[in-house]
Amino acid sequence: MVALKLVRLIEKHSGELIRELTEQIQTSKRTSDFQKIPAAELELAAAEVYRHLGEWLSQKTEDDIESRFGAIAARRAAEGIGLHQFVWALIISRDHLWHFLQREAFACSVVELYGELELHQVLNQFFDSAVYYGILAYDKAKQDKAAQGTVCRADRAGRKAALGGSLLHTVQRKFR
Repeated sequence: MVALKLVRLIEKHSGELIRELTEQIQTSKRTSDFQKIPAAELELAAAEVYRHLGEWLSQKTEDDIESRFGAIAARRAAEGIGLHQFVWALIISRDHLWHFLQREAFACSVVELYGELELHQVLNQFFDSAVYYGILAYDKAKQDKAAQGTVCRADRAGRKAALGGSLLHTVQRKFR
C-alpha cells in the first residue's frame, strides 16, 4: 500500500522527473553519445516508464520488459550509442527516481519505511531486468551486424570474381 502511494507520487510528478532526467542524460560525460538523440525522443522513452511506473512494476512481465527494453537497446545500438552509455542511462534513470523519493517521501513509521524499501527493491529488479535485456539486444545487434558484414564481403568477393572472370573472358576474346 505504501509502495503504491510512492509510485503514484512518481507518476504525479512524471513531467518534472522526465525533463530533469533528459537533461541529466544529455549533460553527463558518461552518456555523451545521447547528445545526438533529440531531447523529445528521450523524453518519450522516459515518459513511457515514469508515467506508467505502477503498471510496469505490478502488471508487466519479464517478457514485456525484454520486448520494450530490447527494442530500445537495438535502436540505440543502431544510433551508435555505446553499450556502456546505454547501461549508464538506465542507472541514472533508476537513481533519479530514488533521489526523488528521498526528497519527497519521508517515512514516519516502520510500515512506511518498509514500503519505501520494498519499492526500492522492486525498482532495482525492474532496472536490473532492463539492463540485462538491453545488453542481450546490443549483443544481438552486434552479431547481426557482423553477420551482415560477412554477407556483404562474400557478395563483394563474388561480384569481384564474376567481374574478373568476365573481364578475363573479354580480354581473351579480344586477343584471339
